[in-house]
Amino acid sequence: MNSFPDAASWRDACAGDATLAAWAGPWSVTFAIASGAETTCFCLKDGKVQTEGGDPAFTLAAPAEVWDKFLMPVPPRHYHGMFAMHYRIPEFAIQGDPLAFMQHAHVARRVLDIGKWLSLGNAVPVPVSLAPREGPRTMPVVQGGYVPVTVDGVTYQIYYETAGSGRDVLCMHTAGSDGRQFHGLMADSRITDGHRLVAFDLPWHGKSPPPDGAIPGSWRLNTDLYVSLIMGFIAAAGLDKPIALGASMSGEICLELAYRHPEAFGGIVACEACEKISQRQNTWAAHPAVNQALFVPEWIRALSAPHSPAEYQEQITWQYGQGGPSVFYGDIAFYSGDWDARERVGRIDTNRCRLFMLTGEYDYSCTVELSQATAAKIPGVVFREMKGIGHFPFAENPRLFAEYLLPVLRELHASGND
Repeated sequence: MNSFPDAASWRDACAGDATLAAWAGPWSVTFAIASGAETTCFCLKDGKVQTEGGDPAFTLAAPAEVWDKFLMPVPPRHYHGMFAMHYRIPEFAIQGDPLAFMQHAHVARRVLDIGKWLSLGNAVPVPVSLAPREGPRTMPVVQGGYVPVTVDGVTYQIYYETAGSGRDVLCMHTAGSDGRQFHGLMADSRITDGHRLVAFDLPWHGKSPPPDGAIPGSWRLNTDLYVSLIMGFIAAAGLDKPIALGASMSGEICLELAYRHPEAFGGIVACEACEKISQRQNTWAAHPAVNQALFVPEWIRALSAPHSPAEYQEQITWQYGQGGPSVFYGDIAFYSGDWDARERVGRIDTNRCRLFMLTGEYDYSCTVELSQATAAKIPGVVFREMKGIGHFPFAENPRLFAEYLLPVLRELHASGND
């Protein structure tokens, strides 16, 4: 059985950790990690680890057998991260002051990383990421530009990038992020030799600004607005029956596009999608006492598979830390609020447009089971589980995701849909 290191070694490693040292500043917190009857406290004053402190503001508590799975080199799904366990493992609990935890979630997660690194028999220093490193990312050669899209009398300047040549693939980013998520696919000649990837940033995201006169923090996405923005972009960019590709909230909207506008697409690939997602809206992402640039990356971090390359996982969290005020919160208003297709998905006609649903093994938000249950309601849909992938397939492990995407593109070509 795996176990955390002894308290003294663990605290010493935290005190010498370069990541925690970089975060030191005008903040202090004491918290604990409890494994069964064993509890280890960590006190940080002005962000620096102390030998002792007061009572913990919060405790991350679980039976030893839960932590044993977390401490495996490659944990089973749902045991691979702090928020994954919080969301899916009933025996795991965050006890105490929830505000203090959300304010210091990045610190607690790093302390867990250090404990895991030591428990696996490794020596300090602890790397920035425990995920395996693949090597420098290959950056694509892209062309970019802007097109105006008007919805309900409001004109948005939409930024987009393209790479490759051939059949257009409309690439739609996840909540709180932007089109940079597709740079890995755009650098893969297996895909770009026969397809032109077109990735656009929703308004308020990436290089697409808010409309003139918009109130900061007012972005809220809903199904009708989302569909109108997509269809408006397709028309403005001159795309002809593109293949639609999305994941998470953009996977959900792929299902809506299959329902509303099947003839507008040469095929639809809905990743990490199901008819309804519950309990993923998080008020802490818009709380004035929580730094969303630190919190939001932690909230989504364990959505990636633990063995997805560190280079790509780091880019995902970096991009999530760059979002404008309440942009992620406003996207989740759609993803886990407005979106509810339980009465519609069964009426999707896959004879009018081929529909594929792909879901990653490690996705704890939209699980394989949730996607399968939705796929079972759609006659003619093709559903596939993606082993070794999480919630951000094209962003977290683009080369592995391409192994699942390329057969879909070949099937669309063979059936004459492209």
